[in-house]
Amino acid sequence: RHSLKYFDKMRCLRKRSAVSFLGILVICLLFMNLYIEDGYVLEGDKQLIRETATHQLNPERYVHSFKDLSNFSGSINISYRYLAGTPLPRKRYLTIGLSSVKRKKGNYLLETIKSIFEQSSYEELKEIAVVVQLADFDSAWCEGMVQDISQKFAHHIIAGRLIVIHVPEDYYPVLDGLKRNYNDPEDRVKFRSKQNVDYAFLLNFCANLSDYYVMLEDDVRCSKNFLTAVKKVITSREGSYWVTLEFSKLGYIGKLYHSHDLPRLAHFLLMFYQEMPCDWLLIHFRGLLAQKEVIRFKPSLFQHMGYYSSYKGAENKLKDDDFEEESFDIPDNPPANLHTNMNVFENYEASKAYSSIDEYFWGKAPSSGDFYGIVFEKPIKISKIKVVTGTEDRQNDILHHGALEVGEKIVGSKKGRQCTTYLRLGEFKNGNFEITDVEHKVLFDINCMRILVTKSQKEWLIIRSISVWTSQTPNQ
Repeated sequence: RHSLKYFDKMRCLRKRSAVSFLGILVICLLFMNLYIEDGYVLEGDKQLIRETATHQLNPERYVHSFKDLSNFSGSINISYRYLAGTPLPRKRYLTIGLSSVKRKKGNYLLETIKSIFEQSSYEELKEIAVVVQLADFDSAWCEGMVQDISQKFAHHIIAGRLIVIHVPEDYYPVLDGLKRNYNDPEDRVKFRSKQNVDYAFLLNFCANLSDYYVMLEDDVRCSKNFLTAVKKVITSREGSYWVTLEFSKLGYIGKLYHSHDLPRLAHFLLMFYQEMPCDWLLIHFRGLLAQKEVIRFKPSLFQHMGYYSSYKGAENKLKDDDFEEESFDIPDNPPANLHTNMNVFENYEASKAYSSIDEYFWGKAPSSGDFYGIVFEKPIKISKIKVVTGTEDRQNDILHHGALEVGEKIVGSKKGRQCTTYLRLGEFKNGNFEITDVEHKVLFDINCMRILVTKSQKEWLIIRSISVWTSQTPNQ
């Protein structure tokens, strides 16, 4: 008996040693992959590796139980399964959400994830989290995708930048026998209804991960340094109300939200999941929260690259012709009060020229001495100014004779403030004006800027865009 007990103990010790050895081997392989794949992992990421590497060995647990936060549509209990990655150790600036299913033709998910990471600098990577939801009920496909993602992006998973999740089929509502709105065939209704639920679950998961959230589809290419561009736009909208900012004109690509709105949007998609496609529901959601107009920025930051649709593998050649892949410089356009003494046509008011949104100011034939004025809320240093007048379909509604001036020493009340002295920086040529190195040409902090009409014209005037780039803020 003593001999049998002794041999049993020895077998147990050998099993434990083997398990420990396998665990150490997996961690070593992760480290090797990290240094082979990612040469720029710094000390901060190495600390994250030490903290999270052991969690990668047990991807089967169910975590992150969700309870309805706003009681908007009753209590919802969902458990999210982590297929790769662990809960984020800290809150980020932006979460990028992707939901993917098995396609009959083509698969673009890996290229989309690659584009997100490759088009971001290391400093930008520290401010983003990427959440991929594998929303197919085919477990073999999910397992295969997790293996591919883990092999290709192990360093991003370990560094806490990438999470792969799944919601079991049991949590989904009924997807058969739904209403056939718009005379859609049953399989189309089922596809788009499930997609609404997929997005709702993804939004709920991401609600507390960051300050902002952007939704991408799983077949998208990103613009260089897109996060920096997004941050600039958000800063330029500071103090104004918005629900959705759009960085692509296609589908559910490049739609940005405040993270605190995600629970409501998730409940909204679940409530009306069988009624219409998700991009139509998004329009209603924005309108119900009192943002009546689309706020879309150009150039677009994200491009649709998939050739085959996730629905039945149909061809989908949609492209966003406003997309620019190389880095571009979005203006700062600091907060300002805008005014003009020109006769404004309908609702094309002055504010519509001072943004990167596809809108413009339109005034009736201006006279010599008329102006478009900008009074900045704080004195600023300006590095570059660009003004474009006219549009493609109204090429003669440009400023034929005009100048651009900057001013200092504000006088007057808050409603009627203006500068007492102005410095002329140059004349308009062919309806446009552009100047760089302004901070080297203007010695004072700029309080005002104005477009001055120097000769009357019969044509009306469209100011399509006014772009201001700042250097450092005074007294900083």
